[in-house]
Amino acid sequence: MHDFILAKEIADKVKAVAKENNLEKISQVVLELGTVSLAHDGFEEHTEDISLDNLRFGLEEILKQAGYENIDFKISKVEGDNWKLVSIA
Repeated sequence: MHDFILAKEIADKVKAVAKENNLEKISQVVLELGTVSLAHDGFEEHTEDISLDNLRFGLEEILKQAGYENIDFKISKVEGDNWKLVSIA
């Protein structure tokens, strides 16, 4: 569940950047993913580790609905506690 919530957040950012840059097609999205805390109730023990496979699947499905298909997602685990959209091509 948390993977899909994060996928929605990232997909919204990807769509916004694509719109700002008038991109009709996206072939690659490069992301850096730190330790993302998604416990919405404030209890650290309720956080979940993000599955990269589930995240990738969620991104593909959400962006497909927006008309962006066959995107190569490059997702790297990094230090830190958030995610970063590195580039869109």
